[in-house]
Amino acid sequence: MSLPADLHMHTPLCRHAVGEPVDYAQRALDLGFTEIGFSDHSPMPRDDFDNWRMQDRQLDDYVAKVRLAQQKFPQLTIRLALEVDYLPGHEDWIRSLAARHPWDYFIGSVHYVSEAWDIDNPAKLSEWKKRDAYEVWQIYFDRLTLAAASGLFDIIGHADLPKKFGIRPAQDCTPFYDKFLEAAATAGCAIELNTAGLRKPCEEIYPGRDLLEIAFNKHVPITFGSDAHAPTEVGMNFAQAIALARSVGYTETVHYKLRQAESAWL
Repeated sequence: MSLPADLHMHTPLCRHAVGEPVDYAQRALDLGFTEIGFSDHSPMPRDDFDNWRMQDRQLDDYVAKVRLAQQKFPQLTIRLALEVDYLPGHEDWIRSLAARHPWDYFIGSVHYVSEAWDIDNPAKLSEWKKRDAYEVWQIYFDRLTLAAASGLFDIIGHADLPKKFGIRPAQDCTPFYDKFLEAAATAGCAIELNTAGLRKPCEEIYPGRDLLEIAFNKHVPITFGSDAHAPTEVGMNFAQAIALARSVGYTETVHYKLRQAESAWL
């Protein structure tokens, strides 16, 4: 049985990844993948918003790099996508991005719980000491719920990202998961099994089993992503992610072409 598509990969344009799309594509072929997707961090309305994404003027360069990989590796299905930050009030900007190229899918991610704090940024780890973890998780999932309900995204990325540094609230977060996954189910929005969490201090796939079990019970579809920032990370730990999905009950995954979902057996 073929590997599920790896739909979450970055490029050097985000300023914290190495290797060109052609390098990722070659690695994917070597590993036996038949489909991958590039979903680098999208531009923001302001180029100085942060320092870990492409600038607006580079968007066409990004598309050209992915198109080059498609041309060089016709035996590999390569999808063109973006990982887009959801912040309340940025909906029109996201719609404008969607209109600029024929994207295959958008991954919607929440990194910011305020305009100034991207919670997964190691340079801002000290901010966690100033906040109540439960409150941060609540704000995060409130925004993730809005993202899922917005209709702007096909996939929600790394759905329990606040656990990255191993900081978890003592309180039960199940109500947050329920509300978010109900919104995703209603909108027909998938969530990804993102294996990058295994390479972070939390040492756990995003999302964890507790959230994934609720997703399965609510019939929320799943995708897979390595969140690769280097060619060597393509498909990393997919065996563990597939095993987790199957143990919860999933037998199918989805992938995308021009914003339309297609199912495949897992």
